[in-house]
Amino acid sequence: MEPLLPEDQVLELNARFEEASPQEILRWALRDSGLKRVAIASAFQAEGTAIMHMAVQLDPDVPVLFLETGFHFAETLAFKERLTERLGLNVVELTGDHTVEGQAAEFGERLYERDPHLCCELNKVIPFQRALRGLDLWITGMRRDSSWTRKDSPILDQYELEEGKTLVKVNPIANWTKRDAWRYLKEHDLPHNPLYDLGYASIGCAPCTRMLFAGEDERAGRWAGQSKTECGIHVPESANQDQVLVPEAGTEELATSGSS
Repeated sequence: MEPLLPEDQVLELNARFEEASPQEILRWALRDSGLKRVAIASAFQAEGTAIMHMAVQLDPDVPVLFLETGFHFAETLAFKERLTERLGLNVVELTGDHTVEGQAAEFGERLYERDPHLCCELNKVIPFQRALRGLDLWITGMRRDSSWTRKDSPILDQYELEEGKTLVKVNPIANWTKRDAWRYLKEHDLPHNPLYDLGYASIGCAPCTRMLFAGEDERAGRWAGQSKTECGIHVPESANQDQVLVPEAGTEELATSGSS
């Protein structure tokens, strides 16, 4: 199957986008790319709020994909409703095949503690993959500096979602810092999830998210105590989390642990 974009164009765009503003990158994605089936993926964190605010000025009807796992904080859901009304967002809620109760009946209680990879697979990866099959391009609020697994993420990535299905992924604020994101919210008088004010830095499902302690990495509060930093929807970044340093004969080699 032919890729959506020629590989030389992907290289050229990545070089150009490193010096471009997020608004310019979004304009390309939403208007100039020639790709018609485009959506934003957001968990309504600070970065996503900035992206959605920029995007609706270019396309008020752009779909916003939200994974309704059944395990979100009440504050997150309330904030989602507030921002949806404020910006007039076209939110599309994605759900897995199990309710919270149905998952407990089939897999046992507190699956998120016993097997967080499977819980994310059921509630995030599978429903998100279904949605991606109907798209040409998706937009994220991912930042390189938010996690070591994301430090090499390109602004534009073209990859094979599955056999015969090519997809373009755009990270318009990949080279932003956390401070850049919060500066944007302040400049545009945009609200934020109140959990940030309590000490949360990266907000996911309630059972797998805690507040940070002083000096911790931004995503240390996600799946704390687990060798897990990604849910699985960002495929290359999720692969990075499965690379661990294993000393062997006085050297260190990269070895693959269990994949998510």
